[in-house]
Amino acid sequence: MDALKQLEILKENAVDLVSEEELYERLKEGRPLRVKLGVDPSRPDLHLGHMVVLRKLRQFQDLGHHVILIIGDFTGMIGDPSGRNEMRPMLTEEEVRENAKSYAEQAFKVLDPEKTELRYNSEWLGKMNFADVIKLVSKYTVARMLERDDFSRRFKEGIPISISEFLYPLAQAMDSVAINADVELGGTDQLFNLLVGRKIMEEYGLKPQIVMTMPIIEGTDGKQKMSKSLGNYIAFNDTPKDMFGKIMSIPDYLITKYMRLLTDVPKEKIEEYERLMKERKINPRDVKMELAHIITSHFYGKDIADREKEEFIKVFSKKELPDEIPEVKINDDEKLVDLLFRIGAASSKSEAKRLITQGGVKIDGERVNDINSAAREGILRVGKRKFFRLVR
Repeated sequence: MDALKQLEILKENAVDLVSEEELYERLKEGRPLRVKLGVDPSRPDLHLGHMVVLRKLRQFQDLGHHVILIIGDFTGMIGDPSGRNEMRPMLTEEEVRENAKSYAEQAFKVLDPEKTELRYNSEWLGKMNFADVIKLVSKYTVARMLERDDFSRRFKEGIPISISEFLYPLAQAMDSVAINADVELGGTDQLFNLLVGRKIMEEYGLKPQIVMTMPIIEGTDGKQKMSKSLGNYIAFNDTPKDMFGKIMSIPDYLITKYMRLLTDVPKEKIEEYERLMKERKINPRDVKMELAHIITSHFYGKDIADREKEEFIKVFSKKELPDEIPEVKINDDEKLVDLLFRIGAASSKSEAKRLITQGGVKIDGERVNDINSAAREGILRVGKRKFFRLVR
């Protein structure tokens, strides 16, 4: 494919591209570009927010370019300060290694493993001595570092910034130096770090990498960015039922954004859906169901996605019970709050109380309002998607 056509495909949905002219020139060279994504395995679970950048990487792969996935087993022990008001807790080497293994396995649900070079940045960062670090930090100023929004805000508010946090963007830049990256991808919150990479590559006598950022998607609450810590995420490893159900729970105004960034539905069709929903000629629920089916199919196959769609329609549209309901034995004198926590329907007893007070718990269709209620036999429904058959 010619360079201009590739450029049009690659820049689709990108937010920042520094610069389009440089990318076009390198594409005209007719060689596979070295395209980098660096990830810190601070948590073992990937979610659909990560899928946005991974899909762009896969696009580069499908166009014949060479993708390098760098697992930050070294930088992960520092922790990326991007967007933080406080220093991240440092992970142990064992935690980072375990998370890294899980991260790579999940990333290959989007990337082609045969066309992906997997590297760990301890390969080069772990070999740097103190003289190497001094040489590196001499190439960037404190004033430039404080131009970063989160550092600037914390400095003005008197919130401590550790020197290790200043070192993080420089360490990430050394990843680009080590592999001689042509392009580096990241979310919009990574723009500063990626631009530092351009500067440091020049300082080490290399052609600066092209920077491309992708949008950050909101989670199921529709307000904050998708994050495991906020509990609004849809994980790669969610069960098909949970994945389908969580997608169906997103606000209607996110439907076409998810469809643009997470699927291959043609742009023209997405624009038509937007128009039809705006004119109220189509039910947003039906478009959302197509979205849920496409994404669930990607991770689990069409047959399983078909099953989850049928089950969803049965339970939520026809108000019927699901075919399979796990049976749970009630302990003597057990409070409902304790039961919800014990069976994993709530992550804590305080969350169990919140679910009850907000009307999210029913037994045999009757809402439970009292947090001191005893557990009793019947069909327990927690939220929209969790069902349990309570027996003694």
